[in-house]
Amino acid sequence: MRRVRYRVATSLDGFVSGPKGEVDWIVKDPEMDFAAIMSEFDTLLVGRRTFELMERAGRATTPGMNTIVFSSTLQQTAYPQVTIVRTGEKEVITALREETGRDIWLFGGPWLFSSLANQGLVDTVELAVMPVLLGRGVPLAPQLEKTTRLRLMSQRTYKSGILMLEYAT
Repeated sequence: MRRVRYRVATSLDGFVSGPKGEVDWIVKDPEMDFAAIMSEFDTLLVGRRTFELMERAGRATTPGMNTIVFSSTLQQTAYPQVTIVRTGEKEVITALREETGRDIWLFGGPWLFSSLANQGLVDTVELAVMPVLLGRGVPLAPQLEKTTRLRLMSQRTYKSGILMLEYAT
């Protein structure tokens, strides 16, 4: 069965973006092999806010990836290059997990992560902890409803100071 993996950069103090959605604080590390990371996935799950950031950056889609956007406000007809899901998160995720293919990247959206985690639909939480303190911003899980214990699966420290942590839910 395919796994839903929340893979995200976070500041050391637990923010995934600055107060206005800025991500310019994310450390670039030449040791990280993004092609290898991308090859592990064939589906991206994003929330509306993350999708809008991707679209503004000219990256609304990723070659070789099926992009699924969870939004109650976006219209499918306005975005034919992606799949817009307005309701039925659990049913959509359950069906995706049963399909053949690579893992599913819960790419962005701390609100989407919170919602899916609250429903038990996230298999791993994979954090690239940046050696940066923001002091304020958008937290990693702003709407998590209950304490969730995680099990450390792996860790790696990069020369840049990035700490990569993988936890199973």
